[in-house]
Amino acid sequence: MAKDPKDASAGIQSLDAALRVLSVMAAHDGPISLTDLARSADMPPSKVHRYLASFLAAGLVEQGGRSGKYDLGRGAVELGLSAIARHDFVNRPSNHLPELREATGLTVLLSVWGAAGPTVVRWERAAAPVVTSMGLGTTLPLLNSSTGRVFLAYGPRPPMEKLLASELARARKSPEIFADFDVSRAGVAALCDRVRAEGYATVSGDYIPGLVAVAAPVLDWQGEAQAVITLIGTGRDIARPGSAAVGQLLEFCRAQSFAPLGAR
Repeated sequence: MAKDPKDASAGIQSLDAALRVLSVMAAHDGPISLTDLARSADMPPSKVHRYLASFLAAGLVEQGGRSGKYDLGRGAVELGLSAIARHDFVNRPSNHLPELREATGLTVLLSVWGAAGPTVVRWERAAAPVVTSMGLGTTLPLLNSSTGRVFLAYGPRPPMEKLLASELARARKSPEIFADFDVSRAGVAALCDRVRAEGYATVSGDYIPGLVAVAAPVLDWQGEAQAVITLIGTGRDIARPGSAAVGQLLEFCRAQSFAPLGAR
């Protein structure tokens, strides 16, 4: 006997509600009471309690002994770890780079941290090509490329320390090239703070004369850059705070990241 479509609809609605309870718990910074959970999920406590009973049985939720508060359980941890293990921080965003290129009209790069530093591994050229010798396999500097600055701000410092020391030594001989920050360890720290606060880095003709670049990270669950997405064009307006290109780049990288990215 065929099921009534209304029954199927009710089942889906019930699942949506159950998932909303889990989402509220995930967004909370610790154990939460039934009352607070019901209020945040905008559901009656009795309904939320029924969902929690099923989650407890499945191991997705656990309940504290004395407090009676609920928190995500071992099953939720295992589910999250499985999802993380299957997440590809390079190929997944790579598949969508043509969409970002079409949306912005700009050339798009994807770079990863390689043995010699930030390395371009994917290149989507815009309809109006930029004239540059860069290409796949190009290694970019830390201090005067937007890609390098993002890695500097969001990457683990030990692997890049030798390269940073070398670039700083060269930069001190020509500090006038670096007009937007002080060529010192303190200046680099301030630059990284600025990049993290904004969620992106820009350079205008610093690495390649005549080109403007905007870069943002794809962050893992620890908030470290696993890849960096860079937009390249010739108009200085693309690097302006609040520009359409900056907004589209940040939206793209947030969709590919696990950790929060910059100020909204």
